[in-house]
Amino acid sequence: MDTIVDFAFGYHTGILRQYDRRKLKEAAKSIYGIREYAEVKWVYVDKDDELCDCEIKAEQKYLKRGEFGELILHLLLRDFIKTTPLLSKIHFKDTDGETVHGFDLVHIGQDLKDASRDSLFLGESKLYFRKDGTAGRHGVHDLVEDVVAHFKLDFLEREIAIINKKRDAFIPLEVYSDLNTRQDYEAFLTKKGMWFEKLKRVEEKKLKLQDFLSSVTVPLVCTYQSEICSKHSDETDPNFLTELDEEVDVLRKEFEDRLTAASEKLGSIKTHLNLLLILFPIPSKKELIKKLHSKLYHQQNA
Repeated sequence: MDTIVDFAFGYHTGILRQYDRRKLKEAAKSIYGIREYAEVKWVYVDKDDELCDCEIKAEQKYLKRGEFGELILHLLLRDFIKTTPLLSKIHFKDTDGETVHGFDLVHIGQDLKDASRDSLFLGESKLYFRKDGTAGRHGVHDLVEDVVAHFKLDFLEREIAIINKKRDAFIPLEVYSDLNTRQDYEAFLTKKGMWFEKLKRVEEKKLKLQDFLSSVTVPLVCTYQSEICSKHSDETDPNFLTELDEEVDVLRKEFEDRLTAASEKLGSIKTHLNLLLILFPIPSKKELIKKLHSKLYHQQNA
């Protein structure tokens, strides 16, 4: 639940290390201010125990959506890759109604191949269920499609321009009141300024797109319902670990084959993309989403 504060507000309202109940409540409300989250909550929490035929069809529709995929992506990057949110899509949708960017995540952090460099993380996420057990396969296929769609020249130029419009959407240091995090916030503003300056140079055609992409990391998170997770209850069981390794190897190969097949569509940009595939199998998408909505809803009304 602490994740929802960073996810909802980013660093636009400062670095929020201590999350009191009021901030958690505000964050939950801002997330439910987004229509897609409110609709899915209606199906999973409000009506789950009394679904009629038409509502069962609606549930199947929402099972195919992945609203919490972005939150999972944010959490995994923040806690395991140690990145920092540069922009929050939820914050701007909630405050001015505008979509900030097409990417599911825009973070900054350490380059995974060169610790002396920083990287801009432009992420995509999928959260999938399939009755026939092919959720992971469909997830990695669609992640490749996202890479193809979002790293075309015209899309990138448009998204960079949209992101650039938000360069001043942060609290100025001179009015920053939290002395405990002021130094960290100042360091963040310095990095933020560096990245927005680089984005501006790309937009003005003063920096080649290929050179810009060499400093970009593309995390791709596929959260998918896996039969292996649902049939095992002990994550230390050697049989579970063996089956999981085998499934991950198959999905990684599926991803690589799809990416190779899409190389022609990506053109010369492909050689400059640093892709990070993260596979996150779960026992039940429905149960995960239901619990997340229940926790978020109760937090909103705490």
